Amino acid sequence: MTTLHIDNTVHDYDSWRAAFDRYERFREERGVRSYRIARDAEDPRRVLVDLDFDDAATALAFREALQKIWATPLSQAQLVDHGRPLVLDVVARRTL
Repeated sequence: MTTLHIDNTVHDYDSWRAAFDRYERFREERGVRSYRIARDAEDPRRVLVDLDFDDAATALAFREALQKIWATPLSQAQLVDHGRPLVLDVVARRTL
């Protein structure tokens, strides 16, 4: 499994989440198998998103498509800042 890790700072979480949810089909069509959203406990405007893919090639292609999403007026209205998304090879996972 490969994870695309995204680190965003948003103006308002609820508005950002509504915009994020509008892209559900987009994610499904481009190979996202699951995702997790977390917020920084000390700065709730910082939102971390992990998108899981079957392989790195699909995650890399999605990262390129993400740049187009971030260029839309809807996304630009929500984002204060974002880092470069990281493509991570998941080497271990355990649920307790």
